[in-house]
Amino acid sequence: MFSQRYSLTLFYLLESEQNVRNTAGLYSQNIQLGDQTKKGYSLEFNLTQKKMMSNIVKQAAGIDVAQNELVVSLGSMNHDTGTDIFAFKTFPNSAKGFKDLVIWVNKVSIKGVKVRYVMEATGVYHEKLAYYLSEQQQEVSIVLPNKISNYFRTLDIKTITDKTASQAICRFGLERKLEVWQKPKKIFKDLKQLTRERDQLIADRTSLKNQLHAEQAEAFPNESSIKRLSKRMQLIDKQDLEIKAEIAELVKKDTELVKKIANITTIPGVGKLTAVIVLAETNGFELIKNKKQLVSYSGLDIRLKDSGTSVKSKPRISKKGNRHLRKALYMPALAAMRFNEHHKAVFVRLVSRHGIKMKAAVAVQRKILELIYTIYKTDKDYINTNIQQETA
Repeated sequence: MFSQRYSLTLFYLLESEQNVRNTAGLYSQNIQLGDQTKKGYSLEFNLTQKKMMSNIVKQAAGIDVAQNELVVSLGSMNHDTGTDIFAFKTFPNSAKGFKDLVIWVNKVSIKGVKVRYVMEATGVYHEKLAYYLSEQQQEVSIVLPNKISNYFRTLDIKTITDKTASQAICRFGLERKLEVWQKPKKIFKDLKQLTRERDQLIADRTSLKNQLHAEQAEAFPNESSIKRLSKRMQLIDKQDLEIKAEIAELVKKDTELVKKIANITTIPGVGKLTAVIVLAETNGFELIKNKKQLVSYSGLDIRLKDSGTSVKSKPRISKKGNRHLRKALYMPALAAMRFNEHHKAVFVRLVSRHGIKMKAAVAVQRKILELIYTIYKTDKDYINTNIQQETA
């Protein structure tokens, strides 16, 4: 009788424990990490305890940046290189959202392990957040979108949402060794804004020239339209001169930069504006470690698809880098091929090898970019640089 009563009691105890577990499991699916229960308890403690027991070596916050919101996934990596996404939350893309993001990450993350904030270079929407995190002494990495999209394809994710995108960015930050982003120097940031503004003005002026030509070529041109188009072009010309004057004034304030630009402009075909654009777009080569990295950043690296006998495509440049750099080097390359014997020899040799002039011109662009990098780093002018080595 005693044995039967004991078995029945044990059965009810086990059944009760299982019900509690099931209820807790269902409840935990409906609340976010860190949310408080009615009694004041939190999932945060248990999960943090669990993480602390797992030999965590790395943490990353993957941020999918949009115009109005930040979608954040927080993950960790242990000694066995296993990754785990353990928290998720959305914040507004505003000053208050930035502050709440840092507070949340500090609250939820494992203490004693630095958190790296990883985000895509999404136009200009990520910049305010990057500056804020840098000012708060947080580690930040900014990744080119094509790298994230290529990594995303390797994951077994069929549904693409803001949440899965942030999770992919988080995993990328955990699995890759990324450079820590540093704020660009103010002078290079200002120069970049001015040179990009001027670039847009030039594009607008070209468009207006085409419209003016089309209007004048009509059988019965509208004189009022022609007058308005001419006035707009005059305004752009005036603003172009203003921007050039501002650029010159900025450069003049930095004596070291004046010297660097003077050395760079000794390269045949390279003018002051080209030198300023290259330095502004690369932040004075601050994070560039070598020529290969620089060429990849500019998108002038070669992409080749060749497999077996059936797959054989023409080599092309990747164009997955900074288009402003490529655009700035196009005209200097054409000038160098005409007036500089060394670059002309490179062009002739490559054309005689494969017969493609554009491909040879891109090679000269690449050589000029590498030469600018070498001159900037060595503080030598073109004459005193090993020309044969740089243009071979």
